[in-house]
Amino acid sequence: MVYDSLAYNSSGEMLFGKAIHPLSCGSDLVLGDGLVFPEVNFTLPIMQVNEDNRAKILKQYEDMVGTVLNRLAILQVPGAVIEFEHAPQMTEYLDIGGDITALTKQLMDDCYQKHGLKTALRATICDIREKERPPKMRTGELVQRMFESFRLGAVKGADLLSIESTGGKEVNDRALMEANLPGLLLSLGILAPRDMHFLWNEINKIAADENVIAAGDSACAFANTAMILADQGYIPNVLAAVVRAMSAVRSLVAFEEGAVGPSKDCAYEGPVIKAITGYPISMEGKSAACAHFSHMGNIAMAVTDLWSNESVQNVKLLSGFAPEVFAEVLTYDCRLMNEAVAEGDEDIIRKLLIKSDEYKSVHALIVSPDSSYQIAQAIVAEKSDFERTRQAGLTACSIIEAAVQENKLTLRDREITYLNRIEDELTKYSSEETVLEAALPDYKDLFLSSEYGL
Repeated sequence: MVYDSLAYNSSGEMLFGKAIHPLSCGSDLVLGDGLVFPEVNFTLPIMQVNEDNRAKILKQYEDMVGTVLNRLAILQVPGAVIEFEHAPQMTEYLDIGGDITALTKQLMDDCYQKHGLKTALRATICDIREKERPPKMRTGELVQRMFESFRLGAVKGADLLSIESTGGKEVNDRALMEANLPGLLLSLGILAPRDMHFLWNEINKIAADENVIAAGDSACAFANTAMILADQGYIPNVLAAVVRAMSAVRSLVAFEEGAVGPSKDCAYEGPVIKAITGYPISMEGKSAACAHFSHMGNIAMAVTDLWSNESVQNVKLLSGFAPEVFAEVLTYDCRLMNEAVAEGDEDIIRKLLIKSDEYKSVHALIVSPDSSYQIAQAIVAEKSDFERTRQAGLTACSIIEAAVQENKLTLRDREITYLNRIEDELTKYSSEETVLEAALPDYKDLFLSSEYGL
């Protein structure tokens, strides 16, 4: 399907813990039906992931999952999602990923029987296709192994299937560093959506075959990379913000191919997805500082249905091991939001979450509910993925310009100069043909056209 309208009549209708299409999953867990639940994600301490270390790896996951579930039960959490996010080797070595999935699901089922804790397991498969350069996106052993990992994850107990896919990233990385708009349009407007259609068509088939849920993707490899590069001074902040808006289009493709949420936690484009689809989303912010820094620590909570820590290593802190600690941190964040809903005060909390961040940075501005809604409107007004991507970028430029003109957002002169340039070039390169003509001479050696159906 192609979305041509929004699920909500205004951005003000979008609230945390409530989605137009609540989602039942796992052990009696319902997302988007009035409560925000923690999504706890964790990973190994520094160690080799290989067959020789299989027993040690499984023991690490047994400890991590066990302590997290125990903490959630002690705190009487009404429900939670556990995310098993693959390291590359866990997708490559199918048995390791499968064994961790089965172990995690068994511990979750045991906790449900013992404590009544409602849970669902998200398996996020690693996009190992980029191991080769230029990557083969549709053919070859790595592609087949990745899809086998999806199927095995579903068979071993995953309730939700996700990935942080990287189609187009081979061009995007260089185009970002060069602040090259034709290159970014090639990556985000042409290559990435084409890959998403192929990828999520296959993931949805697997999910349907195995009776599990195709959840969603993330533009982390594009938009979060841009945000971090901007923080480090390599690219303009306004470029990173515009890239974030543009990247929402490729993430929407997963839903147009059949995904039903929850979207991935590191997908800050989640509010755009929610505005269009009405499906539950997962977000991360201040409680994910263990994984990466951001500018959206509070505002990211404003319309979320799951609240995540992104990922944390199994290292010892004063109170306990980090996964258990962050399970508690998330729990208290969710308690506040859920109590606000229970008391009818969610509009007040939502307003404060937004106001605390919205005009502190261009990054927070672009993920605000109002901005996300405007970007969503621009997307559904168009039919082609390319034009949607271009219009999302132009809308982001307009949002930023308006905030500066109204003296709500302060930008350096250098940033304003770049913003004008970005807008001019998004206007200039108005078709796939003009983008290909401008970008192919510089980027054609980085990707395989046939692997994108070009």
